[in-house]
Amino acid sequence: MSGPSASSGRILAIDFGMKRMGLAVSDALGITAQGLPTLERTRMADDLGRIRELTEEYSVERVILGNPVGHSGGPTGMSGRVAEFSGMGIEKRKRAVDRVAATLLLQAYLDYHASERARSRKSEESGPEAPGSAEDGQGVDGRTGGVDSGADE
Repeated sequence: MSGPSASSGRILAIDFGMKRMGLAVSDALGITAQGLPTLERTRMADDLGRIRELTEEYSVERVILGNPVGHSGGPTGMSGRVAEFSGMGIEKRKRAVDRVAATLLLQAYLDYHASERARSRKSEESGPEAPGSAEDGQGVDGRTGGVDSGADE
């Protein structure tokens, strides 16, 4: 399974910045996100060490990293820095803003995968529709669009 599930560990989200990193972690069930204290950047080795500590402390099994894209959907200057950071394991943002950004990132991820799981379960439970059902546009009376009300008889 590609998304979070009840059997998976927690997910750590990182909103990468050059001076600070916003951090958030999911609950053990992968349903809610909780902001963590913002990480003040120092040296790469120290930053990665702190992330490693958090993954152990919270039993993290997956780390997701925000990828900033431009209005056109293409990469930005920061996208390259994020890619560089992820390969190794805007300045005025305040700590709270970074924390909220990471929390929102993780919550959106969790919500998306919860929705996908629910949709998958629903399609497995419902199975194929019977001919003439309301879903295929055929009414009970066989005419497209509805149930015979008897009004035109």
